[in-house]
Amino acid sequence: MKIVFFGSSDFSLASLQALQQNHEVLAVYTQPDRKKGRNLLLSQTPVKIYAQEQSMKIFQPEVVSSPEIIEQLKCFNADLFVVVSFGQKLSNQVIDVPKHLCLNVHSSLLPKWRGAAPINYAIINGDKLSGVTIMKMNEQMDGGDMLLTKSIEINDDGAVVLFEKLAILGAEALIEAIDLIEKKQAKFVSQDPAEVTVAKKLKKEDGLIDWNDSAVCIHNNVRGLLPWPCAFTHYKNKSLKILKTKVIDLGAAEGNISGSIIRIEKHTGIIVGTGIQCLLIEDLQLEGKKAMKAYDFVNGHNLKVGDIFGK
Repeated sequence: MKIVFFGSSDFSLASLQALQQNHEVLAVYTQPDRKKGRNLLLSQTPVKIYAQEQSMKIFQPEVVSSPEIIEQLKCFNADLFVVVSFGQKLSNQVIDVPKHLCLNVHSSLLPKWRGAAPINYAIINGDKLSGVTIMKMNEQMDGGDMLLTKSIEINDDGAVVLFEKLAILGAEALIEAIDLIEKKQAKFVSQDPAEVTVAKKLKKEDGLIDWNDSAVCIHNNVRGLLPWPCAFTHYKNKSLKILKTKVIDLGAAEGNISGSIIRIEKHTGIIVGTGIQCLLIEDLQLEGKKAMKAYDFVNGHNLKVGDIFGK
């Protein structure tokens, strides 16, 4: 099939590569270059970088639903539009352009976790399963009829690892979905509004640890908030990112003050009290410093049992 692709982030790349191998990609639409980092240097999207390497036609409209871009899109006479982590909302006028339809690869098992951060929220929420959904787009955010879903177990994956797994799974599901459309075997199912949950855009303050929460809850936040904003606490008036943890059951030791250091395990890390059970901190990063093993941090900062994080 002849396809126009819309994508921007790393998550989009596997789908674009799969389309390139199995179909004809007429053009790639991606977000404009943006200033990023402390030096505010112009940064290209991962999709643009890849598309340039492959000598694809690239377009970077500020507003993809503008009248001039819609006319441009019509000129491609595409069979399908495919949207994967693009970063702009498509109007009905854009969605209606291709001969067949506009497909979207979404990184959750819809209707659960519509929105900006579905991978993160699946982990934060303690879900056992995650997955991808291929749906027919409409103007409603992630609300289109579903063509197929594929699921995987989350296990103890962090958001970075799950992101990579779902990108590959999404590409596989996308090719399968297009095959169904070509064979006229596609059957779409509407989403149940009663089952909808929303994964809102993450903010920096979402990472602040409440040590009165259970160890399981904090552990899920640590895993789910990678690579940004990261779960964090405070130590001596500085922000301390908590990067890797494990839930520990110390029995009677659970009665310690939440956030207090209960034990320091040589070459392993720091055990901290929480609302329920305890948390072993294995990796962390102090504000302005590089990430390090928690035990190395103990040696360099004279931490001792009874010290309290968060104050």
